[in-house]
Amino acid sequence: MAGLTPMMRQYMEIKEEYKDAFLFFRLGDFYEMFFDDALKAAQLLEITLTSREGGQAGRIPMCGVPFHSASSYIETLVRKGYKVAICEQTEDPALAKGIVKREVIQLITPGTLTEGRSVGEKSNVFIGSAGRTEAGEYALVRIDLSTGEGVATLAGHDEKSLISEAESLKIREIVVPDELYLSLHDLARSRNILLSVEEEESFPDGGGELAGQCPPAILPAAARLLRYLERTQKRSLGHIRPIDYRERRAVLSIDPNSRRNLELVQSIRGGGEKGSLYWLLDETVTAMGGRKLRQWIHEPLAGRDAILNRTDTVGEFMEAFFARGEVRDLLKGVYDMERLAGKVAFGNATGRDLAQLRRSLAQAAPIRTALQNSGTTRLAAFAGEIDPCTEALGMLEAAITDEPPISNKEGGVIRSGFNRRLDELRDASRNGKDWIAALEAEERRLTGIKSLKIGYNRVFGYYLEVTKSNVHLVDTGRYERKQTLANAERYITPELKEKEALILNAEEEALILETELFNEVRERVKAHIREIQDLADRLSSLDVLAGFAEVAERYRYVRPEFHDGRSIVIRNGRHPVVEKMLDDGTYVPNDCVLDDSANMLLITGPNMSGKSTYMRQVALTVIMAQIGCYVPADSAELPVTDQIFTRIGAADDLAGGQSTFMVEMMESRHALAHATADSLLLFDEIGRGTSTYDGMALAQAMMEFIHEEIGANTLFSTHYHELTGLSEKLGRLRNVHVSAAEQSGHVIFLHKVKEGPADKSYGIHVAELAGLPETVIRRAEGLLREFESSSAAGGRPDSPESDQLSLFGEVVEGEQEQTGHAKLAEEIKGLDLLRMTPMDAFQWLHELQEKIRREGR
Repeated sequence: MAGLTPMMRQYMEIKEEYKDAFLFFRLGDFYEMFFDDALKAAQLLEITLTSREGGQAGRIPMCGVPFHSASSYIETLVRKGYKVAICEQTEDPALAKGIVKREVIQLITPGTLTEGRSVGEKSNVFIGSAGRTEAGEYALVRIDLSTGEGVATLAGHDEKSLISEAESLKIREIVVPDELYLSLHDLARSRNILLSVEEEESFPDGGGELAGQCPPAILPAAARLLRYLERTQKRSLGHIRPIDYRERRAVLSIDPNSRRNLELVQSIRGGGEKGSLYWLLDETVTAMGGRKLRQWIHEPLAGRDAILNRTDTVGEFMEAFFARGEVRDLLKGVYDMERLAGKVAFGNATGRDLAQLRRSLAQAAPIRTALQNSGTTRLAAFAGEIDPCTEALGMLEAAITDEPPISNKEGGVIRSGFNRRLDELRDASRNGKDWIAALEAEERRLTGIKSLKIGYNRVFGYYLEVTKSNVHLVDTGRYERKQTLANAERYITPELKEKEALILNAEEEALILETELFNEVRERVKAHIREIQDLADRLSSLDVLAGFAEVAERYRYVRPEFHDGRSIVIRNGRHPVVEKMLDDGTYVPNDCVLDDSANMLLITGPNMSGKSTYMRQVALTVIMAQIGCYVPADSAELPVTDQIFTRIGAADDLAGGQSTFMVEMMESRHALAHATADSLLLFDEIGRGTSTYDGMALAQAMMEFIHEEIGANTLFSTHYHELTGLSEKLGRLRNVHVSAAEQSGHVIFLHKVKEGPADKSYGIHVAELAGLPETVIRRAEGLLREFESSSAAGGRPDSPESDQLSLFGEVVEGEQEQTGHAKLAEEIKGLDLLRMTPMDAFQWLHELQEKIRREGR
């Protein structure tokens, strides 16, 4: 740093502590960046790169962004996976001796971004922390800094399971100890997750209380995360709630691959919410409710009592139609209380934020009354859990104006009547001239001097001016001579001087006092954050449950019934999302029966007939039931399922160097290794990525293993018709098929699941529907007949050792038998097709047909 200017030395000293972040260095009305930061930021932000004098180092690269619009630039960098350190002036430049003192006041990272366009109102922004437990599992703790909610889980034994879980939770940043950084870095980077290092594993002051319910194995990761947040945010974290430890047995476990395959919160095709289960079920009217719904879908319940508690509430909302409508209307007036509480804790809540919080709190009492008057047991009990936060509400109603301005700098945030001194200052500021005029009139009346007037100049301020001829009428006991003029005297009175100070300084003093009062109010509200967060939690749950009732009523869903056994009996079940997308009542419902006598279905039928849709609808029915929602069926009798595993669809992992078939096998391995008798398994077309007999052998072996070793409820679809014979060997396996019919040479998909195996695959018909060239279709039909003939004769069509198939003859003992087909082949070879007219060809084909008939062929 030798040779740099003093300011640039200051910059470099601060930058040394934040090497992995862009340093936004405050200079006047701009945040400036220098050296490599400037070179990279100018490119990423598409802003002008300039330079400035840096001392003996010469001119150095520089770029900057305006202070007032910096947030959008910061968000752009953070969204791209970078960190931004905000460096502010921490002393008044007018009082500074030498270089103004500066320091970083906050480090903004992908996991700690709390505001901006990329922060969806119905989505969480999580930062996570991971660590190895003594048992070899990964502990994963996540916190949403904007809402204060924290959750801890165990996320498997391998790095891929950890990163996949983090990806599915939309965790943008994971804090790890240095020993894990290298092993996780490449995998995390391939999923656009930033790794940050924190070694400190002791809790900050008071932090231990936040992890009180977590088991010892979780504590190091929780402490590391809280330490990182304390170090980077440099502000109050009092809104962070106790971390909720989720035991595996308390939730229906759905691995990240299955969440993606089932399109729970994101569609596979478009990548957005449309077409997902979340899109279907989101009838929430608050941002908090939308986030809560997403969390429930991510982790359905696995405890019967907890499930029934939600389902009963939904049922009562179905009955209490008017109460439901009233509650939902009231909830529309509730703002995002969780994030508002976070702003209060951070100390950056504005007057408008507090006004929104006040309006939200004001809805609590009417909502509670509506529930109490619903005439239902469960809703009345729910009302008892709603605390309207009366003290916080009363304080906000007394202090904050009805419509505060956007910025506190404008004033007008504190309500008139809240503080007497502020009222006086405002009155002086707004009505100074009126008061002066009134005082002038009063003094004329008291003295009898009709020409008396009150004036003002910058030297003396306000004064009373009396002409020389009227000086004898002045009350010298009150009037103090200030200036003598040729024809008049100027006086002041104690009252006038007092009011003068008020008038001249009122606006400035009012703003200063109002800021102090506002900060006091905000601090007093901060003392009620836990109550506000508890209320927000109850209202968000209420929002989701009332939304479930809306969905159930609109789409004719029914209440699922749970039992202690393991059978699944769904009558006329539907795929909820596909049904909504069709929106014309054409969806074909189907039964699904998995019981003790047959809890494994082998599903055959043509491609595109609906096998995958049928399988997914069963899984979605189970998930919907276990989040407390009604389900798309005429009836549903279900067990409480502990895990769902799926192997549906083709996907590869190019970044990980894995083929489609390898991904298929790894997902299958994960399911077979972790499933229990209480799980639900969905396997779609296992073995497609390898040769026919390899695929068939793997599929059969897996089915046998599930049947004999696991015993889980299983839906297994296949295009290998040979596997249908397993029903004779595996006692709990039942064949079903998705039916199709041929009409005029074309296949018609009936989408109806029927007993027994399918009679054929209709693969070529599907290819024809897809628009393959006619030549290819006809050739495929001919080859199919040959392959079927060869298979019937004991051949292996895909075996490299088998002889090449002949279209018109048979291979026997090294010589070709001269059959009628061979003679026909010779005749066809002799045809001069280029000289034949269509009529000639038709005539030849007709003669051939007659010949075959005569020979009884």
